[in-house]
Amino acid sequence: MKNFPIAKSRRLRSTPYTDRLEKQGVSAYTVYNHMLLPVSFVSAEADYHHLKEFVQVWDVAAERQVEISGKDSAELVQLMTCRDLSNSKIGKCYYAPLIDDHANIVNDPVINKLAEDRWWLSIADSDVIFFAKGLASGNKFEVKIKEPNVNILAIQGPLSNELMAKVFGEKITKLKFFNFDYFEFRGVKHFISRSGWSKQGGFEVYVENDKSGQELYDYLFEVGKEFNVKPGCPNIIERIESALLSYGNDFDNRDNPFEANFDKYINLESDVKFLGKDRLKKIKEEGVTRKLMGVQIEHDSIDMYCEKTLFDADNNIIGYVRSATYSPTFKKVIGIAMINKPYFNTSQLFKIEINEKLYEGKVCDLPFI
Repeated sequence: MKNFPIAKSRRLRSTPYTDRLEKQGVSAYTVYNHMLLPVSFVSAEADYHHLKEFVQVWDVAAERQVEISGKDSAELVQLMTCRDLSNSKIGKCYYAPLIDDHANIVNDPVINKLAEDRWWLSIADSDVIFFAKGLASGNKFEVKIKEPNVNILAIQGPLSNELMAKVFGEKITKLKFFNFDYFEFRGVKHFISRSGWSKQGGFEVYVENDKSGQELYDYLFEVGKEFNVKPGCPNIIERIESALLSYGNDFDNRDNPFEANFDKYINLESDVKFLGKDRLKKIKEEGVTRKLMGVQIEHDSIDMYCEKTLFDADNNIIGYVRSATYSPTFKKVIGIAMINKPYFNTSQLFKIEINEKLYEGKVCDLPFI
C-alpha cells in the first residue's frame, strides 16, 4: 500500500513535543485521539532493536486523559467497566476494559485513581469523553468530566531505570509496576507511573505543564547520552511479540472482553453495577464463538490496511488477521487474529493471501515472547 503524507489541520492536533520530534527525524505519524502519534524514526526494525537494548523517549501525548471528578465519580467510572474497582486505592493504576450495554468494548484505558472523587482514564483511540458524558447525563450523576491538558512522555527500554534515576533520584526506581507518585523536576511536580506500552520496562510522565515538559524532554536527551537514549514511539514489532493489544486494530466495539481474552478483568460475581453485566454472564455461560489468538505466517512481509482472511485446507474461513508484522526474532510474519470456533487449537494450519500469492501459517498462543 502506498504511503501518503498526513495533512495537518486544527482538527489534527500536534503536541508540545512535535517540533522537537521533527528535528530529531520522525519519519511517519498516525492519527490517535485526533492527535499526531509518531510511529517510526529510523525504521520499525531499527527502532525495535534499539528499544530492546537501550532507552527511548516517546511522545505519547495522544494517550489522552478523561478526568472524572465529583460526588458520583466512582459510581460512573465503575458503571463503565467490567473490572471491580470497589477496593481500588489512590496511587494505583488499573487496566480496565470499558464496555457498553451490549457488553462490547468501548475502550481499554488505564484508570488512575488520584483521589476518592477524582479519576484519570488514560484512554486508547476512541472518544470516551462523550460516552462518559452521556452516561452521566442519563443517570443524573453529580460529576465533572473534562479532558485536562496532559501530554504524556514515556521513557521505555531496559535502561529506563538508570535514566530516570539521574533525573529524579534513586527513589523513582522503587516505584512498583502500575503504581504512581509525584516527583519534582526543576521545581515542578510531575505525576509519574511505572507503566508504558512496551514490555521492556519504563515510566510514563503525565505532563501538566507544557514548558516544564519541554524542558524535561530536552534534559532527558542531555543526560541520557551515556545510555544511548534516542527518540522513539510504540513499536509494532515489540508490541505484537508481547501481545500488547491495540484498540481499533486487534479488537474494537464489535468484540466483547471474553473474545479479547480479558477474562481476569471481568468480575461477574461481585455486587458492583456496570453496563452489560447480564450480557457478559450469558456469554460466559454459552461460551465464545471466536477469540483472539496468535498466528505465524511463513513469509517476510505483510501490509495491514485491512483484515486478512485465513482459510483451512478445505477453504473454510477460520478467522481474520487484525494486526501483523515481520518479526526479526522469529524470522517470519507474526500477528494477532480473531479465530473462529472450532479452530482455537494451537498448530491449526491455514492459508493466507498476501500480494496475490498464498502462504502457509499456523495458529498459536499469545504472547509470542
